[in-house]
Amino acid sequence: MNKIFAVIRREFVERVRTKAFVIGTLLGPVFFVGMAVVPALLLSRETTGRKVVVIDAGTGEFGAKVTTALAAAKKGSGADAEAKFVLTLVVAGTRAEEVRDSLVRMTGLSNRAEGSIDGIVMVSESGIAKGQASYLGVNVGSPRDMEDLRGILNPVMMTERLQRAGVDPVVALGAVVPLSLETRKVSEGKLTNESGGATFALAYAMGLILYISLLLYGTQVMSSVIEEKSNRIMEILVSSLTPFQLLLGKVVGVGLVSMLQIGVWTTAAKLLRDFQPQIMKAFGVSAAAGGGMPFMLPSMPTDLLVIFLIYFALGFLLYSAAYAAIGSMCTTIQETQQAQMPVMLFIIMGLMSMFALLNEPNGTLARVLSLIPPLAPFVVPVRHSIAPIPIGELLLSIASTVAGLLLIVWMAARIYRVGILSYGKKASAKDLWRWVRAS
Repeated sequence: MNKIFAVIRREFVERVRTKAFVIGTLLGPVFFVGMAVVPALLLSRETTGRKVVVIDAGTGEFGAKVTTALAAAKKGSGADAEAKFVLTLVVAGTRAEEVRDSLVRMTGLSNRAEGSIDGIVMVSESGIAKGQASYLGVNVGSPRDMEDLRGILNPVMMTERLQRAGVDPVVALGAVVPLSLETRKVSEGKLTNESGGATFALAYAMGLILYISLLLYGTQVMSSVIEEKSNRIMEILVSSLTPFQLLLGKVVGVGLVSMLQIGVWTTAAKLLRDFQPQIMKAFGVSAAAGGGMPFMLPSMPTDLLVIFLIYFALGFLLYSAAYAAIGSMCTTIQETQQAQMPVMLFIIMGLMSMFALLNEPNGTLARVLSLIPPLAPFVVPVRHSIAPIPIGELLLSIASTVAGLLLIVWMAARIYRVGILSYGKKASAKDLWRWVRAS
């Protein structure tokens, strides 16, 4: 046991002392701060809103209502928030197309001093009856901008149609109030403060954490084995350690490095959520400039945290053992690119299966996937975050994953035992089968 701890310590200390680890660990918090501050900082630097021209092909009465509604849109939620649009109304009548073509030539120019505009909203009498309007602009590819325009134009047009049908203006305004659907999760018969969006974000984040860990550190196990083989260090190590001790120490040591880095990133994200107003103020950005959208970090119940940690450990050990076996049977990094494809396919399948469970977390497919050892580390935490898993089913999934882990580790250890001392030739499938069967 002392020898295993010595290998764990060596792998852990050797990696946390590298510049790559220190820089990567520090870049995580910097990235989170950037995600929260940079968008708000960019918005705060925009002194004016988008220049939009409203063309009314009718009498101008409806165009004036559209202009008023667009003028009321703000960039943020505060009282000092800037207007989203700088508007000009043009009553074109029958000359609407001619005016439109003229304004198109002024849209999206790089030199703002030449009278460039950002977009054109076109409304007409026939469009009111059909519920249609047109927008021509440089930002038509922005989902957020287009959703803002639809959200503003739709109630204005509905109100106009109701009023023209003889409905009282006050009644018409009340009839077009959009539905605001509040969603809150119920867990174990108790109402929580979690929304549907927060649940999805949490489920996605958990799968992504495991995926990134395997991508960054699972492959490091493989690369480390190849490096030690190529430098002939492996021959010295196996003289004082059994291959299994070396395999276990290497996998656990790298796993602890991964958990340390993720722990630092998670702590930084939580601190950013708790102290976001102070951080924004330090950069000279007001809350209104950020559009009232805080840096969101969903809360994680204790039972879900325990389940996630269990499956993270099981998944990391399972895949890292497989990566170590791949490293032992190859002699160069180039050879591993093809050899690791089966492992990568299972990782990608696990990541993709999370999305298949969002609508039916307790369906037959979800239950079956929870019993497949390579996929369970991705599937089970996501399932439990959406809808609690029965304790019996959870224990069965853990048991099957542990059994799969033991089988993978046993096979990996046998391949590792022979492969680490094999040089000059890439192992074939026949060789691997012989190594596994060897006593």
